[in-house]
Amino acid sequence: MTLKQEFVTSLRSAADAAANHVGPDARFVAHARRHLPEIPVPNGFIITAQAFGHFLDRTGIRSRLKTLVSQLGNEQGDRDSAASEIDRLIREADFPEDLKNAVLDVWGELAEPDCGEETALAFNAAPADVRPLAIRVIRSGEDLVNACRALYVEALTTEVIGSRQNNGPDLLDQGVPINVTKPRGLKTDHASAGEVFSVDVETGFPRAVLITARRSPVFPRTAGNGSPDSYRVFKPLLNKPRTVPVIEKRSGIRQSASFSGGDSPGIQEHPGLVLKDQEACCLAQWAVTMEEHFAHPVTLDWFRDDVAGELFILWIRGKAGEQQQEVGSLKTWSIRNRGELLLTGRGAGSGIAAGDACVLESIHQAGKFREGGVLVTTMTDQEWVPLMKKAVALITDKGGHTSHAAIVGRELGLPVVVGTDTATRTLSSGRQVTVCCSEGAQGFVYEGVADFESHSHAPEDIPETTTAVMLSLAEPEAALRWWRLPADGVGPARMEFIISASIGIHPMALARPDEVEGAGSRDSIEELTSPWQSKAQYFIDNLACGAATIAASQYPRPVIVRMSDLKTNEYADLIGGESFEPQESNPMLGWRGASRYYSEHYREGFALECGAILKARNEMGLDNIMIMIPFCRTPEEAQKVIAELARNGLKRGDKGLEIHMMAELPSAIILAEEFCEYFDGFSIGSNDLTQLILGVDRDAEHLSGLFDERHRAVRRAIEDLITTAHRHGRTVGCCGQAPGDYPEFARFLVEAGVDSIAVTPDRFLSIKQTLAEAESLH
Repeated sequence: MTLKQEFVTSLRSAADAAANHVGPDARFVAHARRHLPEIPVPNGFIITAQAFGHFLDRTGIRSRLKTLVSQLGNEQGDRDSAASEIDRLIREADFPEDLKNAVLDVWGELAEPDCGEETALAFNAAPADVRPLAIRVIRSGEDLVNACRALYVEALTTEVIGSRQNNGPDLLDQGVPINVTKPRGLKTDHASAGEVFSVDVETGFPRAVLITARRSPVFPRTAGNGSPDSYRVFKPLLNKPRTVPVIEKRSGIRQSASFSGGDSPGIQEHPGLVLKDQEACCLAQWAVTMEEHFAHPVTLDWFRDDVAGELFILWIRGKAGEQQQEVGSLKTWSIRNRGELLLTGRGAGSGIAAGDACVLESIHQAGKFREGGVLVTTMTDQEWVPLMKKAVALITDKGGHTSHAAIVGRELGLPVVVGTDTATRTLSSGRQVTVCCSEGAQGFVYEGVADFESHSHAPEDIPETTTAVMLSLAEPEAALRWWRLPADGVGPARMEFIISASIGIHPMALARPDEVEGAGSRDSIEELTSPWQSKAQYFIDNLACGAATIAASQYPRPVIVRMSDLKTNEYADLIGGESFEPQESNPMLGWRGASRYYSEHYREGFALECGAILKARNEMGLDNIMIMIPFCRTPEEAQKVIAELARNGLKRGDKGLEIHMMAELPSAIILAEEFCEYFDGFSIGSNDLTQLILGVDRDAEHLSGLFDERHRAVRRAIEDLITTAHRHGRTVGCCGQAPGDYPEFARFLVEAGVDSIAVTPDRFLSIKQTLAEAESLH
């Protein structure tokens, strides 16, 4: 073998080369070029791992680098000093002439005649320990030699070495292959790049492709790069005509880099999302094609010439990241050797967790929280969600089983204890506690770390039931987390949670931005909506993506999306909300639900809600989405709402669209026969129905003993509704918390003939077992 053959391998030959010579994933790239001509994978060559070893040995720096690399795991000062010295040694070392000549010879062979100055790209071909790829721009042989030095430095950063020390061989011994690729006709100074995962690596959901995109593909860790945009594409609908199944789009920090070939790209602000929907679908289709061809998940590194708009694939990796192995699994828990009982409250979520308590008075103290701790605070709202995702458990002073902390905590799979009254006073930061939500409806907080364990249950072992069991969800990401559950759909998905979490702006503030009071609110709206073509489109796109993500998790099973049901005080908390909301003494019985939709003061906001559902169903293709109307007081109001929906393109029966109503008011029971004229089904909201039948404020602690969904007055109302609805061919479900908390209530529903029960994911296993037992006796 000649030096040239030892140091450089063409992509064509990479399929037959040893993995330690060209990197373990080079064969995928070579194979795709040979067998998948419909996917643009440019020609190029690989500067081998042996070339890197030759560089170290001929320059005499290997021994010194080994010493410096060992220091990268030490204290910050040592790390910084070692990293700086590694950079200096590699950049100042004389590049071996024999290696330089071999590389330049192949570079000359790759150049196309009569094409003028063109651009090639170089990047590390070894498995990337820190993503995404570090890409260098090549316009000459000198650029290529400098790129080799820079990429050798890039392979020996603190992040990469730290990962290698735990997960892989020493790069100084293994070597660092470098890939050089030359897309035909690439001349632009402006480009974008990112990754495509053929499965959703964040949740393990196999039917979605996850894409990242940025306009700063040169050395991703340089200043000004920002965070990438991200996209989810739903695989099953990629080939459905006139469908663009991009079910999620998130804007990162919007900056771009022009290629200079040097270390620091020129940074400029760049509005808008990096990828168009059609481009995201194109990349997703390539990933699906390769996944099917190679018979396993893949990760692709893509690149785009932003002037010509051409997409192509730089590199292919034989796996799609580390998937969560127990996502969506079902567990039961046992606990022993409990410490002193410190607190009790309402248990939400499931399971048991232990850790150091971190008591926070407000979200402004978030910097004190350490991942893996037990979050303790008065109560939460949407601002707390990023912190909640880092916690192992959550404890609050206030709140009930329908509070924000309880709902979001359940969906995140956390043990949550709410309504303890004194958690922030009883506990102190640093105190070890065990949070237990596996002993019934009540939650417990114990001193110290108890002995506990979990037992996983395979979904296929869950008993089948005649009564449909659906999931009650609000957070789109949480929906994907539970994709393995054999649920019969979702009912309902609460739109107001998507609005609060993904949009944050009052709908009317987007429909009438000129009426928003306060410079701070106007500035926030401008900042959040700037990547979108219009403020209305910001709302429609984000709400449509949230609804579509939940629908995709269960597709083609039905997903019922409840239209917004925020109360006036909750709407006022959204950005710009105070400009459009009246002050009410009793928002629970005020301007909420159906009464807003046809009102001149909210009609334009409701049109945005309808536009989002229309987009999710018709453009994205998630036609398993159905609609639910909350807090509809009278049949006359139902008629107005149905007309308003039709005016906004959502006509009952069109393309299978069903419209359901929440049965949470006594009038829904008394006038059920008249409501059947307008709706395809009912969903019993046991919390509000109990409150309004018994006249008990569900949040009044001194009346808590009177609030009971199992009361015979409530049960009689439910029986009457089911009888009337079934006589008219309408379905009835129950979406309150009671069936999950009280097995006897679930058994009552089965005996009454309910068609479906919706529960939070943590209650799914127990409710299936309860229903199976009840049905066997019924």
